[in-house]
Amino acid sequence: MQHWPGRISELITAVSTGKPVNVSSIQQPKFKVSKSFYSFFLTALLGASVNFLSQIFYREFFPFGTSVLLGYLTATIVSFAPTKRFAFSAGGTGNTGREVVKFFIIAFVALAVQVGVSKLTLHYVADPFFPNLDQFWQEKGSHVVGMGVSFLANYFGHKLLTFRSTGVYDWIRPSKEDEDEL
Repeated sequence: MQHWPGRISELITAVSTGKPVNVSSIQQPKFKVSKSFYSFFLTALLGASVNFLSQIFYREFFPFGTSVLLGYLTATIVSFAPTKRFAFSAGGTGNTGREVVKFFIIAFVALAVQVGVSKLTLHYVADPFFPNLDQFWQEKGSHVVGMGVSFLANYFGHKLLTFRSTGVYDWIRPSKEDEDEL
C-alpha cells in the first residue's frame, strides 16, 4: 500500500493523462466509536427512560423546569450502579466513594445543561416555531433536546473524570502523616 504522497502524485498524473484510476486501494479514515460509548449509551437509555417518564409524573405537581430537574435527579440515582459497572467497567475499582462524589459533580453540571437547554429550547424554538402544538408536546420535545445535549456532557465528564484516577482526590485528601499529627 502506498502512502498518501505517492498516491496523490499518481492520482494527479492519472487525471492529467485521462487514464482511469483505481481508488479502491486508498485507505479511508475510519470513525471508531469506543466500546465504553456504546455501553454508556445503553445505560443512558435506562436513565433517559426514567428521566423522561418521571418528568411526566413530576409535571403534574411542579412547573416545567422543576419537573425536568426532579426527573434528572431520579434518573441519576437509578443509573449510577449500571454506569459504573457496565459503561466504564469500574465495578471492582475499590474507589466507589470518590466515584460517587465525582459522579454527582458531573451529574450536576449535566443537570444544569439539561434544564438550561430544555428551557431555552421551549422558549426559543418550541413556542415560536410550533405555537399550535399542544403544550405537553412542546415541553416533551424541548426536554428530549435537553436530554440529548446533557448525554454528551455526562459521557465526556464521566469518561474523563469520574471513573478515572485523576489525582485530585489524593491532592485534596490529607496524607497519612497529616492525619497522624492531628
